[in-house]
Amino acid sequence: MTAGFQLGVISSLALSVASSVAIVICNKALISTLGFPFATTLTSWHLMVTFCTLHVAQHLHFFEPKAIDGQTVILFGLLNGTSIGLLNLSLGFNSIGFYQMTKLAIIPFTVLLETIFLKKRFSESIKLSLLVLLLGVGIASVTDLKLNMLGSILSGLAIATTCVGQIVSNF
Repeated sequence: MTAGFQLGVISSLALSVASSVAIVICNKALISTLGFPFATTLTSWHLMVTFCTLHVAQHLHFFEPKAIDGQTVILFGLLNGTSIGLLNLSLGFNSIGFYQMTKLAIIPFTVLLETIFLKKRFSESIKLSLLVLLLGVGIASVTDLKLNMLGSILSGLAIATTCVGQIVSNF
């Protein structure tokens, strides 16, 4: 790999992490500190910004679009919109730490669903990495003092819809 390609990948990952953290902090401030009660509005803003960003990236030839049947697009859109909405609601009822743990839990649960329902196999190193991740999520969740039943249910639903959405998008 070339140094330019590696720098581009590292820069993209850093921008992704920075923007995700900034979005979470802004959403939490809007919902909890400022009393903004419209999690659905935040969801629509996220989706609109994502659409516009992808539209610009497509025109700049950052990626090449693929043809997908309408039913799959609608299913993915519903799952993705529901996932983001539930994540935003979860953020309103949970601390930022628990919310971040919810997002981290999506990865191992997606692997679990693919293993159980799609009979997909993963290497031992991936399984070990996921075990470490789950251990960290468990420890962080137990020590997070702002845990509540409604927030936990919303987080569980957000994990489920996100996992299924990611699996659908792989097809």
